[in-house]
Amino acid sequence: MTVFASAASWIESDAVAQCHQVAALDGMRHVAGMPDLHPGKGAPIGAAMVSSVLYPFLVGSDIGCGIAVFPVRLKRAVPEKLAARFPDLDRPLHPEQDADDPAWDAVQEDIPGGHVEGLGTVGRGNHFVELARVGTVFEPGHAARLGLDAGDLVLIVHSGSRGLGERILRAHTEVHGAGPAPDPGAYLAMHDDAVRWGSLNRRLLAARVAHALGFEPAEPIVDQCHNLVEIRDGSYLHRKGAAPGDGCDVLIAGTRGTPSYLVAAHAGPEAGHSVAHGAGRKMSRADALRRGRAKHTVEELRRTPVGSLVVCGDRQLLFEEAPGAYKRIEQVISDLVGHGLATPVVTTVPLVTYKTPELGPAPRGRRKKDARERGRT
Repeated sequence: MTVFASAASWIESDAVAQCHQVAALDGMRHVAGMPDLHPGKGAPIGAAMVSSVLYPFLVGSDIGCGIAVFPVRLKRAVPEKLAARFPDLDRPLHPEQDADDPAWDAVQEDIPGGHVEGLGTVGRGNHFVELARVGTVFEPGHAARLGLDAGDLVLIVHSGSRGLGERILRAHTEVHGAGPAPDPGAYLAMHDDAVRWGSLNRRLLAARVAHALGFEPAEPIVDQCHNLVEIRDGSYLHRKGAAPGDGCDVLIAGTRGTPSYLVAAHAGPEAGHSVAHGAGRKMSRADALRRGRAKHTVEELRRTPVGSLVVCGDRQLLFEEAPGAYKRIEQVISDLVGHGLATPVVTTVPLVTYKTPELGPAPRGRRKKDARERGRT
């Protein structure tokens, strides 16, 4: 087991203990912890785990969760005006009832698994849609190849499989618990549907926002999933909150009050060919809620330290996802660079971060479902 973090990084002991527990599983060959490593439900978040055995619980319930980056062409970006124009991304699109919605033009294939529930919704927990501006450009040539320059606008979408992955994991755990998949091929077929579904949904979300804000939808310049399993060199490479790092461009999310980093990843086998997927939590949701209420007002949390706005009608979620609940993204990136896993290309600075609409209280059934969404990665 290897944790790719420096002495300057704080890694919770419970997360390290979970890595050791995973390393002791039958067939496990290597566990690589990223600098955003933190404890998860039964398995660490921010880890790449290589095994001769496929363990669905190591991927978790939000199969297909990932981050995509889309170019934005707007003449002016006034956060206050744009925040008010974001669509309700809690309201799903139905292929028949909403057939005339122009966002469907972004979907060029069949809906994977026939799963129509939750299409076009972002979800809760740490999921978000963010309008951001390119800040520092570290690698001008690489940025130019992606079509990016300082001052450009981008849309960042972080979302997953919206219930499909949960259904797949539950079907396994109800029979096999945390044990291996008895039929890896059958699991992988469903898993691959969830991965494709997550990517499709990120494009659909971006298209909904594009039409609402008045710009043309575009294909993503980056779209990497960080909850998945792949077959590599005859082994199963599980990623839980770890992005593919083998020659990929990856957006590593900061917080709604800090920059994010788009990096060129070049991680080798010791790191499970993976890099971090974000800043990583340093507080549990309960701690963030308790400490945040003692330190901040709701209105203070709607305007971030970088001057951006947060669209979030769920007050509890505002506190749980406050910037202070996360590790310093600068340290995470420094650790990746120090271990030779990634090279920063550009930063993105938030203008508007969308979590959930500014509406009245959700219906009772939705509140229960949303509570299950919290804590996923």
